[in-house]
Amino acid sequence: MGCAPSIHVSESRAVYRGGKEAEDAPGPAAPLPPRGPRLPHGPKTSTSPGSRGASLAESESRGGSDKTVAVADVQFGPMKFQTDQLQVLLVFTKEDNQCRGFCRACEKAGFKCTVTKEPQAVLACFLAKQHDIIIIDHRNPRQLDADALCRSIRSSKSSENTVIIGVVRRADREESSVMALIAAGFTRRYVENPSLMACYNELLQLEHGEVRSQLKLRACNSIFTALEKSQEAIEIISEDHIIQYANPAFETTMGYESGELIGKELAEVPINEKKSDLLDTINSYVRMGKEWQGIYYAQNGDNVQQNVKIIPVVGQGGKIRHYVSIIRVCSGSNKAEKITECVQSDTHTGASQRRHSSMARIHSMTIEAPITKVINIISAAQENSPMPVIEALDRVLEILRTTELYSPQFGAKDDDPHASDLVGGLMSDGLRRLSGNEYVLSTKSLQQVPSSLSVPASLHDVPSRIARAMDKDECWDFNIFELEAVTHKRPLIYLGLKIFARFGICEFLNCSETTLRSWLQIIEANYHSSNPYHNSTHSADVLHATAYFLCRDRIKQSLDPVDEAAALIAATIHDVDHPGRTNSFLCNAGSELAILYNDTAVLESHHAALAFQLSTRHEQCNIFRNMQRNDYRTLRQAVIDMVLATEMTKHFEHVNKFVNSVTKPLAALEENKETDQEQEAINTMLRTPENRTLIKRMLIKCADVSNPCRPREQCIEWAARISEEYFSQTDEEKRQDLPVVMPVFDRHTCSIPKSQISFIDYFITGMFDAWDAFVDLPELLLHLDGNFKYWKDLDERKLRSLRPPAESE
Repeated sequence: MGCAPSIHVSESRAVYRGGKEAEDAPGPAAPLPPRGPRLPHGPKTSTSPGSRGASLAESESRGGSDKTVAVADVQFGPMKFQTDQLQVLLVFTKEDNQCRGFCRACEKAGFKCTVTKEPQAVLACFLAKQHDIIIIDHRNPRQLDADALCRSIRSSKSSENTVIIGVVRRADREESSVMALIAAGFTRRYVENPSLMACYNELLQLEHGEVRSQLKLRACNSIFTALEKSQEAIEIISEDHIIQYANPAFETTMGYESGELIGKELAEVPINEKKSDLLDTINSYVRMGKEWQGIYYAQNGDNVQQNVKIIPVVGQGGKIRHYVSIIRVCSGSNKAEKITECVQSDTHTGASQRRHSSMARIHSMTIEAPITKVINIISAAQENSPMPVIEALDRVLEILRTTELYSPQFGAKDDDPHASDLVGGLMSDGLRRLSGNEYVLSTKSLQQVPSSLSVPASLHDVPSRIARAMDKDECWDFNIFELEAVTHKRPLIYLGLKIFARFGICEFLNCSETTLRSWLQIIEANYHSSNPYHNSTHSADVLHATAYFLCRDRIKQSLDPVDEAAALIAATIHDVDHPGRTNSFLCNAGSELAILYNDTAVLESHHAALAFQLSTRHEQCNIFRNMQRNDYRTLRQAVIDMVLATEMTKHFEHVNKFVNSVTKPLAALEENKETDQEQEAINTMLRTPENRTLIKRMLIKCADVSNPCRPREQCIEWAARISEEYFSQTDEEKRQDLPVVMPVFDRHTCSIPKSQISFIDYFITGMFDAWDAFVDLPELLLHLDGNFKYWKDLDERKLRSLRPPAESE
């Protein structure tokens, strides 16, 4: 085996080819023995002088650590950079001629080559090495689900610039379409051919084609970083006069919100009619492909002089494809915010585009927002500070100016596709996609109060079997599924009557029990019983959790009767008419509701609006009709605020505000509580309107996602239902050719334990820790800990189902 490279196997069973023997082999590609080196099937490791370990981090690749492989420079416009030695990951479940062909081709091309035979190790291996090319065996779907593996890799942001090849069988009949491969995330296919030169030529084409293109795209990150940090205002416009890019300096200078300009046509920006002569001059230059530069004066109280440069960029076909506008203040003043006008050029219309900045008016106003005062104080402190302090305060100002002060950024767990999909699917409103597909809710034919259903006239008329099912409604271990069964999937009206009576809601609203019964009936009728999860049973479960929290001493200490009524009503209506699809799905599908609510909190806005429409449409179910106008407005605003708080895009904002404004100050006050005066300070702090709002938001959020804190069997049932609803959404997204919002929720490949672990890790643990610190809920945390361990155990046993297989007797 003198000419064969040694083979190194990591603990993840990834195989690395390299070592001194490979270096010493004569010629560009030393021939292998007839069958090539055997890929080991066990954890045994052999090392050569060129590699001193077998771990994933330490194993040497082909050529060893001291062999230099020549790499060519890549020219990208005026930018030149050197590429690293290309890394190739081969995913083959068994050693065969095709696998050996690519191994030898990598040797001949001078590429680092890693081979893994275990699909479970692929993602970890890729994340550790960041391979440029991944070649996956797509020929044996029974041994390796190549499509699922490719989707798993693509779910990581690290794979954005990775080229993935699928090796397919040579077709005996008519060629099949490659669309299935492309949809799974493959870059291209390779029809099996184990010949060394065929594999070698494929790698060379990839290196000089797709790989080099991806390297250039990767280099764009540094270019955009420079643009983003530039103090000059820069805007890029397409040949069709669409604004494609504006850096923060441009947005700030011109008085726009972040991202507000992107995608707009110039015609959508207000036009200045007074500069026609100047515009004609500018257009005469850019029409000939020449750049124009000159002085432009912006008039807005101050005569601000700005240096404007407009550069036409010639692209494909020798035509002007973009216009770049660069603006620099040249008045000698640092007050860039006073610039009020910008000239844009259009070779066809010659119209100038500008927008008056409101900055001058804002600076003259006597009313300032608190955050504005803070920014002004920090800016003033920078004037006489040393450079390190100035730079640190610049970073502080950058953070303070963002609109997402309380929302964390997710970059640490890109290797967890379940967490990434949950964060992306629940915390965004989706990607807008222009498509003929429309998804319309059935809200045009809303359910009226069914006359044929037998509904109890009052609590005294509730059948005994239903009454028994509600016996323990004041306990956390109350079983909502038993009530669902005995009420034939109509638990909300019965549990609602009992809980509302316990809290005296009819007396507070000054309405009769008959009106309340009719209201509960019409609300429940507009929940979709066909939804596996978002149905009236979920609403009743959230109502029960809300009532349980309202009975805790700390909550009773903090909230008023109007808050209690608002919380119970909000819990009842918070998902009414839910279609069983996420906000992202509705936005992607171009639904009527997404258009109505501008892709923002679509479902939550709909739930609140529809609930009040249903409540006020008919006198017999209008529980608010006897309230005083001001009381009704207060209650209505509180209900709407709580329903909107269940929208997940602001999850961390609500939790972090609660922690910073309620739990931390409360802990500090209680630590020093010695006299009645300190107790009074605690009561005052808890009962401020702002803190009561934060407490109510946190209350309904915890009630809404309390499933992992329920007893084991209830937790498992809820996990089954939400998984089925997400599976159904993924199925429909594929049928309608919509973006798949949460790819891991594929009913054929999803690991339910992993999805629950990620959901608990990202959304539940931190929130319930904060809620427990405030309310004291040891029973809930005990269930949460036990359920987490249950899902963790299933995952460690490589099980993807809800339960372990039945034990043999």
